[in-house]
Amino acid sequence: MKLGIIADPKAESFDYAAGLGLEFVEFCINVGVPAEEFAVKVPELKAASARAGVAVGSIGRWGADRIAKDGSIVEEELQASYTLIDACQELGCPVFVCGANYVEELSYYENVRAAIAYFEKLLDYGRERGVRIATYNCHWNSFIVDETAWKLIHGHLPELGIKYDPSHARYAGQDYLKEMADWGHRFLHVHVKGSVIVNGKRFDDPPAGLDQTDWGTFMAILYGVGYQGGLSIEPHSRTWTGELGDKGVKFTVDYVNRLLLRG
Repeated sequence: MKLGIIADPKAESFDYAAGLGLEFVEFCINVGVPAEEFAVKVPELKAASARAGVAVGSIGRWGADRIAKDGSIVEEELQASYTLIDACQELGCPVFVCGANYVEELSYYENVRAAIAYFEKLLDYGRERGVRIATYNCHWNSFIVDETAWKLIHGHLPELGIKYDPSHARYAGQDYLKEMADWGHRFLHVHVKGSVIVNGKRFDDPPAGLDQTDWGTFMAILYGVGYQGGLSIEPHSRTWTGELGDKGVKFTVDYVNRLLLRG
């Protein structure tokens, strides 16, 4: 397994990751940001990656409407996905991550069919470029977040992977350890983000290792299912920012490295 961090899509991010002793950075080009704006930065990012010796481990796009009200594919977002898959190829990034929105006007069955049609296109496009496709288990405008959806969509598409983050399962009241044991063989990328629940409600997303997630068992399951992908630290707290946030990231780097048996 490799350890990295989500960072801004700029050259300095590679130096930041290298300074922490990390192996990769992850870029999230989310809804509202034109994919073409990222694409023009690719040559600069590629040069910075080579200079710093830090790879790009994942590129993803969260929050977008990919399925229209009638169940058809939103062409603009399909092209954005293609653009980002092209960027993955150029940067040597192995995984592109996205989701599929749920259309209330359609049945669950129709939503599943629409999502499958979308991912079939991405899988075909990615396969030709050496890039794998994964769905995220974040609930941000995507319904592919649990075993029900995975059985239908990933069950039908054996090449489709999963980007997993235990915090999303915890906040939704799902059993993240069971999900990992059952579906870890399909994981292509993993987010490392702390989560704290107090009185049944989300309290904060502190640094991993300072939260309620059973990271020891989490890692034991990843080892058990033979996971070999990236572990991407996701600073996501409104409390742990600035100097405190920097200390939290360094804590998590040290903590996860121990779980990776790196001394």
